[in-house]
Amino acid sequence: MSVSERLWNATEERRTRIELQSRENFPVATRLLPARHREHLLNVYGYARLVDDIGDEAPPGERADLLDLVERDLDRVYAAAGPELPVLRDLARTIVACRIPAEPFRRLIEANRRDQAVTRYGTFDDLVEYCTLSADPVGHIVLHVFGAATPGRLRLSDRVCTALQIVEHCQDVGEDYRNGRIYLPGDDLRRFGCAEDDLAAVVTPTRLRGVVALQAKRARRMLDEGSALTGGLQGFARVAVAGYVAGGLAALAALERGAYDVLAGPSRPGRVRLLAEWSRTMGRR
Repeated sequence: MSVSERLWNATEERRTRIELQSRENFPVATRLLPARHREHLLNVYGYARLVDDIGDEAPPGERADLLDLVERDLDRVYAAAGPELPVLRDLARTIVACRIPAEPFRRLIEANRRDQAVTRYGTFDDLVEYCTLSADPVGHIVLHVFGAATPGRLRLSDRVCTALQIVEHCQDVGEDYRNGRIYLPGDDLRRFGCAEDDLAAVVTPTRLRGVVALQAKRARRMLDEGSALTGGLQGFARVAVAGYVAGGLAALAALERGAYDVLAGPSRPGRVRLLAEWSRTMGRR
């Protein structure tokens, strides 16, 4: 089923969000959480996943119009009018119940608009700035779901979410390149002597592994900085956020274990390592 068909098919959209969450590095809505929290997180995930799929998988000539369609329906939610799209109807319940502002949802749409125009990033700072649109808003939304959004927590959340996004870019180097995009910073590629053709290799060249390892090191530092967020949370918010941090740490371990050969095959975190990191993260103060 195409992305545009999923926009209007409630059953398919809900099935898709449940299936896709199992492919993420971290537990999107762990069963350790109460049903109400799981439902809210899955509604948020369904929105974020659909917007990303429009930006990546819809026919190129339809992407801008479909993103506009989603934003118009988001406007209906905040105008207390009935949204038309099933995923927005689900999201509206979460927005109302958790009092989530519109701005982070709009930033996710803007990130995918940028993806249609920007396919290369010159520096790591450029990539981090992109993550303020593509990744950080999700952390803000999650904190609102748990009623835990404060300025200090939002700042720490940004470090965690940017790190998770960079880890994903490291894992998906080959897929992104086939889609016409490079998220590895251009100045790092040049410094290590990489050409764009290296990203199409069957086995990751040593020089490209060095670039990926550098990004992974930066992501690890950000996760270490942002992990203080977990220690400042209580209850189910702590459980959920610890799972996200643990997923990032487990994914970094998988990259290292595979010697940063991201082109030969998927480098995904193992369940045992994820649970171990989750336990350690939960125990931090």
